[in-house]
Amino acid sequence: MEFLHQMTGNAVELLKEMIAIPSISFGEKGVADFLYSHLCERAERLNEAIGKKGKLIVERVANNLIVYRDDFSPMKKTLMLNSHIDTVEPSAAYTFDAFSPFEQDGKVYGLGSNDDGGSVVSQINAFFYLNGERIGREAADPEDLNVNLMLVLTAEEERSGKDGMSRFVEEFQLQPDCAIIGEPTGMEAAIAERGLLVIDGRAEGISGHAARNEGVNALYIALDDIARLREYKFEKKSPVMGDVKMTVTQLNCGTAHNVVPCEATFVVDIRPTEQYSNPEIMELLQNEVKSTLVARNLKNRSSATPQDGILMDTVKKLGIATQISATTSDWMKFPREAVKMGPGVSARSHKADEFICIDEISAAIEGYINFIKNI
Repeated sequence: MEFLHQMTGNAVELLKEMIAIPSISFGEKGVADFLYSHLCERAERLNEAIGKKGKLIVERVANNLIVYRDDFSPMKKTLMLNSHIDTVEPSAAYTFDAFSPFEQDGKVYGLGSNDDGGSVVSQINAFFYLNGERIGREAADPEDLNVNLMLVLTAEEERSGKDGMSRFVEEFQLQPDCAIIGEPTGMEAAIAERGLLVIDGRAEGISGHAARNEGVNALYIALDDIARLREYKFEKKSPVMGDVKMTVTQLNCGTAHNVVPCEATFVVDIRPTEQYSNPEIMELLQNEVKSTLVARNLKNRSSATPQDGILMDTVKKLGIATQISATTSDWMKFPREAVKMGPGVSARSHKADEFICIDEISAAIEGYINFIKNI
């Protein structure tokens, strides 16, 4: 289709402009400024072309960008298209300048191209198309959808910062009912992702001379607790993710070979399912051990798409393949119905010489449009 070819070309050029602006997590202002101007210009052109129809509004909360129509129907649910605009630091193994994008063999190379630039530009173009934008020709009336549609581009996703999705959810007055979280899934629908709970354990004893068998050995306390955690089984099993995964990954203690340690610390990595909240897990485990357990962050919850919701219904209706995501995303900070779906492949993320295929962007634009029309 000609319109899809034009939108893909537009998306690729926008992606290359984004890549050229360093946007390491917590340093997204440059790319946020650029995208804000870009979105405002497109919204203004479309508003003039559409005329009396509802106007597109572009707003900004810190480095998060929001676009929506001012004629939302209170009778419809509101769907958010969301992707993140930040990247990780470039790997030292890059064989080219990570901020100098280029096309080669049907691919766009550069930092953030796959994670998450491909989703960003695909969602932008799908959003404007559904609101009547026709590149290179006269605008059309906005699509008559069964949902209100908003676009939210968030910052600080890679470092789970407080001024990204969390700030949007806490501060922005207009909140969506459901969301498509754009992440590289090959446009399969990730219907669940595990959360992340990291716990620091601290065992306390009494120091003494090892030769006289004095004191209370904190290392033994920690080892006993680690053994309990290793054998612990969570009762509730997720129908889509299975069991909660828990692994002790670090142990530190001792000052000298002849001193009974008075303190031992260890770290527990837990990947929860939707069956347990992080505070629930903390309470269960603290009751099992003598050591003091402290969570580094209780907000990184697990997520699962409701089986009876409008998004899962659409996934089934369109026959979209599903998967369980191995990675976390802004989904864990969005407390309502969602599915994770976007162009690219997760295995390319955070690696040197990152790229995304142009055909993947094209398929994503078309896929997003078709999905939203079929809700």
